[in-house]
Amino acid sequence: MVSSIRGILAGVLALTGMAVSAQEESTNRVAANTDWSVFVESNPTECWGVSAPKETVNTRDGRVVQVRRGEILLFVFYRPGAGVKGQVTFTGGYPFAPDSTVGLNVDGREFQLFTDGEWAWPASPEDDAQIVTAMKAGSSAILTARSSRGTQTQDTFSLLGFTAAVEDAEKRCGS
Repeated sequence: MVSSIRGILAGVLALTGMAVSAQEESTNRVAANTDWSVFVESNPTECWGVSAPKETVNTRDGRVVQVRRGEILLFVFYRPGAGVKGQVTFTGGYPFAPDSTVGLNVDGREFQLFTDGEWAWPASPEDDAQIVTAMKAGSSAILTARSSRGTQTQDTFSLLGFTAAVEDAEKRCGS
């Protein structure tokens, strides 16, 4: 079972990597909704809402430390050609500790994201749907993770504009 989940996650990771590369180079931002932006790509067709954290705290051995991290982003993807609707994805800007999970807290509701390299996402489309529903009703999302070097990270994302962004992305991708 674990190997089949990892196979599925590897496929998702490949698709997610394409979208992130597209965003890093994309000029296809089509909307900004308070703290969330919407991007659209056409080949393959994909749409996503994305935001950067409002606050980041890095600790090691209980002390706040300065660390170098790449881009820290929280996404919700729609890919009609792949049957993806509302896939939650997080990149912490560093490789996560092997076999670790990322905790996601949306206004007191707890969720777990599975990790592979620098990426994390829920285990199933049903989990994605529960998280998106919670995020639509929430005001903030806090993601807590551990790097491969042992640094504990906590990234706080505002959810102002989240509902408008994901509904716009979903509509643009014909879902």
